[in-house]
Amino acid sequence: MGKFLFKISFYIIGIVAVLLFLGSYADGNTDDNYRHFAAEKPQNIILGDSRSVQGIVPEVLKNNLSVPFDNFSLNIVQSPYGQIYFNALQKKLDPDTKNGIFILTVNPWNLSLNNIVKKKEDFPEENSPLKNMCFYDLSPNYEYLLKNYNRSWFKIYLEREALGRSNTYLHKDGWMEVNVDMNKDSVAARTAEKTQYYKAMLGNSTLSQERLKAINDIIDYLKPKGTVYLVRIPVSKNIITLENEKFPGFSRLMGDLSKKKHVKFFDFSNRADDFMYTDGNHMYRESGKVLTSQIADSIKSDQKLK
Repeated sequence: MGKFLFKISFYIIGIVAVLLFLGSYADGNTDDNYRHFAAEKPQNIILGDSRSVQGIVPEVLKNNLSVPFDNFSLNIVQSPYGQIYFNALQKKLDPDTKNGIFILTVNPWNLSLNNIVKKKEDFPEENSPLKNMCFYDLSPNYEYLLKNYNRSWFKIYLEREALGRSNTYLHKDGWMEVNVDMNKDSVAARTAEKTQYYKAMLGNSTLSQERLKAINDIIDYLKPKGTVYLVRIPVSKNIITLENEKFPGFSRLMGDLSKKKHVKFFDFSNRADDFMYTDGNHMYRESGKVLTSQIADSIKSDQKLK
């Protein structure tokens, strides 16, 4: 028995060594979330969903505001405002933060819930990596790969960044750079599909008291550590029309929240025609840089008044 255990230990050690080797190549190509859990703890952060992970570019904020930013936005299923996202933020943010800048992007969808959901354990983010992760600043982060990477680890090596960036490349600062065909017909087809997706969601979604409580709690948590800004990112006209029909008072609600919490609300939602979108819902990368620069200008103007 002892000889058997001795022999099998070599196989185990070999397997572990291979996994450690393969995992060391995890990067922005690995998946859409890995690098959110493999970066230094930030003091300036962006929160939200897929609109902000693609539409707000930390490097542009850094160039304009002279401090580094981390985009800690995932997507509407994994990072809507709620207790899970709040808990993750507390693990992610540098505990020594004192003069941070915090951009909380808001839209009706990351503050709403499907009406069929009745119990907290059925919230969509219950299956998010934000729920099961303990460590957010390890690189390589083997905890993430063991818990949340469901493909062969050989793919990590074979699809590594050194061989070419993927079409959804996650930068070290959390910005997802999406490269798609921007031909007019391709954009129109994706926009039509995305519009139908939101139309289907309309009847079953309502603003959630749990999510509204969570964003209130997040603001209260962040305010002693720096300055909080609420930002509503623009989308194409057809999607903003749907949102305004279903949630006609949303911007006013966010304005009321900003007044109650004494934070600024920058609402860009009425500027749909100023930007390009990959699918009507997400900013094209060059438009995201323009929007980010405008957000930075708004922040600089606000801070000059203080």
